[in-house]
Amino acid sequence: MAKVAILSYIKRNSLVHELTGTTKLVFFLAWSVASMVTYDTRVLVCMLLLSMVIFKVSKIKLRDISFVLGLAAVFLLMNNLFVYLFAPEYGVEIYGSRTVLVTIAGPYTITLQQLFYHLNMTMKVICVVPVALLFIACTNPSEFAASLANIGVSYRIGYSVSLALRYIPDVQREYHNISQAQQARGIDLSGKDKLLTRLKNSVAILLPLILSSLNRIETVSNAMELRGFGKNKKRTWYSLRKMRKNDWIVLALALAVLLADLIVTFWDGSRFYNPFI
Repeated sequence: MAKVAILSYIKRNSLVHELTGTTKLVFFLAWSVASMVTYDTRVLVCMLLLSMVIFKVSKIKLRDISFVLGLAAVFLLMNNLFVYLFAPEYGVEIYGSRTVLVTIAGPYTITLQQLFYHLNMTMKVICVVPVALLFIACTNPSEFAASLANIGVSYRIGYSVSLALRYIPDVQREYHNISQAQQARGIDLSGKDKLLTRLKNSVAILLPLILSSLNRIETVSNAMELRGFGKNKKRTWYSLRKMRKNDWIVLALALAVLLADLIVTFWDGSRFYNPFI
């Protein structure tokens, strides 16, 4: 089975892929703002359901982004743990009531309000991360650079982002090739050896990978300099596409989601939905 590159463009025949990079970028920004602003559980549930629909329409499989989702889950777990360790009563302060479920020790108790706060905090991340990964997986790097330039970002920055996204699959492929070559020479990188031994053996991969990356960077920078990159203030984009009907519909949907989020969230003057009143 062919390996799927991490954080790279995955070509599919879907409605999401057919949208322009500008549309997907504006939708992602509006979606991120909407999810970051609110702590209203009702809004987060609706956004979560809508993100599942978007994921289904994109035809991207979970296995395509499973590795990054796993990393996000680890960081989310750590975030929840540290929030509880440093502020075990934060939910009580927000919701103005205290319902103790379990007493652990000292100031550490598990309250219903704290659990509800952690639920909302987790839902916020779950709403944003899959959509962010879909944006990367469904947008060609060149089109992404063109979309950044289309909303006023300097084309130098857009081109740098495009090169970085293009380079991720190359680094992964180079890492895999070097790993296979080193294992063929007898360097064991499996889980059979001790951790320190594996870390030491991994240097045999990282050093050639760094050197090859530096060589590739020099080649690309020399090619760009010879072609006069950065001489003019503006440039045209081969991958830039015109807005179509579906693009305007999605932009209207993004605006509607953001406005509905702000209205429902701040209707009573608070970002937090309080079911304990």
